[in-house]
Amino acid sequence: MTDPIRTLVLDDDFRVGRLHQAIVDERPGFVALEPVRTIAEARAAVRDLAPDLLVADVYLPDGDGIGLVREAGVDAIVVSAADDPATVRRALRSGAHAYLIKPFEQRALVGALDRYARFRNLLSGDRALPQKDLDRALAILHGSGEAASPSRSATEQVVLAALGEDEASAAEIGERVGISRATAQRHLAALAEREAVEVRLRYGATGRPEHRYTRRA
Repeated sequence: MTDPIRTLVLDDDFRVGRLHQAIVDERPGFVALEPVRTIAEARAAVRDLAPDLLVADVYLPDGDGIGLVREAGVDAIVVSAADDPATVRRALRSGAHAYLIKPFEQRALVGALDRYARFRNLLSGDRALPQKDLDRALAILHGSGEAASPSRSATEQVVLAALGEDEASAAEIGERVGISRATAQRHLAALAEREAVEVRLRYGATGRPEHRYTRRA
């Protein structure tokens, strides 16, 4: 199974940190580490736990969250009440993949997490990356990729992105996304009903035929 995206939340407000932790834990393919409240705690967690993603505030009691993003070398989403262009530019310049201005609705963080998961999936592995795949990954990350259907759930969007241009079974998609085969099967079936994917049967030597899914052009 694909390893979950280990995510560290950094926020000096305990309640906000727990809220963001809960949002992360609800997303398919993510696992939230214990939230931290200071730069010192975040540095220790980065060193000892090696998170894949930071969800970091800017103003912390003992320092600057953007500076931590720059020094940690870990993918990051910055969340802050700071809405001045200079701070936003500094965050993006320091490596943040997204910037959310507090207060924001839960769906804003959900969207940023889901876009990051799709971006990460497209850039996984060691194969050479065609320009079209890179362009698609960057478009998804910045929210300018394909528009989501109003009836398509966030999980279905992740499943569809994991399918990519390949043909795959529900078990293979489950491994890529970090969900069970049954869950992947359910979402693939819903996508097939809306003609977002095509289904064909592959017959082996014995046993039941395997359902194989491909994304429609």
